[in-house]
Amino acid sequence: MGDGFQALDIILFAMIAAFLVLRLRSVLGKRTGHQRRRPNFASDNRKITSKEDKVVETPPKSKMESENTDNTNDLPDPIAACLSTVREVDPTFDSENFISGAKAAFEIVVNGFADGDKDSLRGLLNNEVFENFCEAIDEREATGNSLETVIVGIKEINILEARVGGSTAFVTVKVLSEQVNVTRDNSGAVVDGDENRVAPVTDIWTFARNTRAHDPNWTLVETRSPE
Repeated sequence: MGDGFQALDIILFAMIAAFLVLRLRSVLGKRTGHQRRRPNFASDNRKITSKEDKVVETPPKSKMESENTDNTNDLPDPIAACLSTVREVDPTFDSENFISGAKAAFEIVVNGFADGDKDSLRGLLNNEVFENFCEAIDEREATGNSLETVIVGIKEINILEARVGGSTAFVTVKVLSEQVNVTRDNSGAVVDGDENRVAPVTDIWTFARNTRAHDPNWTLVETRSPE
């Protein structure tokens, strides 16, 4: 009789353990939109951690390595000259790293705006642009509409211009992307766009950074379309 109760206890504990394992797997296996990583949009080779959003130093490049990886020489002369001005106030500036960061920022900002995810936008935009984005998100949500955006691909991203004002460096990029954009009402019906159409989209974004600040990240200070 005692052995029977002991066997029953073992079976019961095994069932409880299996249930807990399944619960843990279901929780740990989930990802939410708030787990997007912030891009490493720094002018040097420092990295931003996704967990605590701290700047972590990595071994610095030698001067020769930096010169070999920078593609400034491939840019038109006027732009190369402007970037040289930026490099005078920020010797760590590297155009290839900048473009890579701009691409990552573009994807997060476009997706964050479509999702209405203000938290993902806050650290990438200056106050004025952030407020404009939030206002547009609030207006969209007030009407009951939702925006679905799929970035099919970024075909090209180029530096258009660069300048320095005081201690602040400004760099403007032109982004050519292919996107699917659809706006739906609260019933799910399409009110704008075509979910079956991939459309070319051209954006011109300007990023800025205070070169005297310890923060190595650039922020989006202006967005516009070609005239």
